[in-house]
Amino acid sequence: MVNYDDMKPFIQRIADGKSSGILSTEPITELLTSSGTSGGQPKLMPSTAEELDRKTFFYNMLVPIMSKFVNGLDEGKGMYLLFIKPEIKTPSGLKARPVLTSYYKSQQFKNRPFNKYNVITSPNDTILCEDSKQSMYCQLLCGLVQQSHVLRLGASFASAFLRAVKFLESHYNELCADIRTGTITSWITESACRDSVLSILNGPNPELADEIESLCGAKSWEGILRKIWPKTKYIEVIVTGSMAQYIPTLEFYSGGLPLVSIMYGASDCFFGININPMCKPSEVSYTLLPNMGYFEFLPVDDKSLDKSHSTVDDNALKGEDLIVDLVNVEIGRYYELVITTFAGLYRYKVEDNLKVTGFHNKAPQFSFVERRNVVLSIDTDKTSEEDLMKAVTQAKLNHLQKSLLLTEYTSYADTSSISGHYVLFWELKPRHDNEPPKLDKKTMEDCCSEVEDCLDYVYRRCRNKDKSIGPLEIRVVSLGTFDSLMDFSIAQGSSVNQYKTPRCVTSGGALEILDSRVTRRFFSKRVPQWEPFGSDS
Repeated sequence: MVNYDDMKPFIQRIADGKSSGILSTEPITELLTSSGTSGGQPKLMPSTAEELDRKTFFYNMLVPIMSKFVNGLDEGKGMYLLFIKPEIKTPSGLKARPVLTSYYKSQQFKNRPFNKYNVITSPNDTILCEDSKQSMYCQLLCGLVQQSHVLRLGASFASAFLRAVKFLESHYNELCADIRTGTITSWITESACRDSVLSILNGPNPELADEIESLCGAKSWEGILRKIWPKTKYIEVIVTGSMAQYIPTLEFYSGGLPLVSIMYGASDCFFGININPMCKPSEVSYTLLPNMGYFEFLPVDDKSLDKSHSTVDDNALKGEDLIVDLVNVEIGRYYELVITTFAGLYRYKVEDNLKVTGFHNKAPQFSFVERRNVVLSIDTDKTSEEDLMKAVTQAKLNHLQKSLLLTEYTSYADTSSISGHYVLFWELKPRHDNEPPKLDKKTMEDCCSEVEDCLDYVYRRCRNKDKSIGPLEIRVVSLGTFDSLMDFSIAQGSSVNQYKTPRCVTSGGALEILDSRVTRRFFSKRVPQWEPFGSDS
């Protein structure tokens, strides 16, 4: 079994121009960039033309499955908010780009058959616009104009969908003005976007503009999605894993619409489909499709999957005799997914922990439990405990070591507002006495910025370009707070001998203890630097 570090030298040789026969008998046609990484740059995953066909087949299965559970999907459209991200060329000439960007730019997507089930409100030109703000505006405008035809709403992730809701909240007056006049605002400068949107506007519609403006001008936006798009039957977004934190916010805006999480995939491979898509988010299970790759499973001690998100010692899991095939997994057990793909990943550890929940006929079904070693995630970022520790250590060394000691810290992902942001709880004490620390505002703001500078490529992209993550916050807590946190955990059943401070807290009781002892709050005052992958090469 291998991980990315084992594969990286071979993938890099292909990126640098060596024969793709290093990994695959089929030509490598592109490299897919991962959404999460701990190495400062995204991982590169090999892909072939055949793999793109396989992914297209996968996508084409989704609406037929939904149509088994929801009637009338052929009588309207889907308002799906789809976006691309920057791509670069490696020294070999191969493109490196995210998997969804690859699909949306493919001929398979552009020339997809417009049958009665897969019509969407967004023209291709609005999806393929690289300016995310212009793309968002144009796609929302098209979705609003066609609101009477919209039967389903969606985006790739819950975080992306909620960004669209926030964008609508900020721009609805301008959007309604365009609908009222049948024109498009002057700051949309992409000619292809303008032309495609104007063809859909098809002249002034003051009645619709007044209706939408009245709905959006209400004091509360509770249930706003169902009010604007009254024929909508469900919202299709991924709400498993780290996206589960957005479920309450989605429920607030949706007005009771079902939340559908239908697919499970990654840059490495597309894995499976939820064949019971109308289930509750907490009950989502995926059936893995054997034609997407060869799946194996490494047993994981279920005691390791506690609230601290610790994992079983890797040294205990290196024996290949422990690995089992898809047909041999057992209900109720936890496994780490291992894949062999058609594009050259061989017995590759995906680092996803899954639980077997049941069977469909004889095919096992899995719920996603967690991404191994990830403690913080807001959007497509995945920050590990090690990443966080390195960033906090660097900030401490550069800004605090002369006057203050950082005695303890923890964190959590605050998604109570859009965009969400990282929160660090720091307990600080003066080096020379036990008095409450005197904190310099600029020093602490510099600490916030330093932590952000040290986090990985994907986090910095989300902060800098995508604007999907807000400024990092440090909340300084009073002396003794982490002793109280330990007392709380012990009272909940933790062992005194084995207790260690969690580097991310999710318990409501723990958060209440920390927040009740906050003495000062500081935010990063600048956006971390970010350069598109490969621009400095």
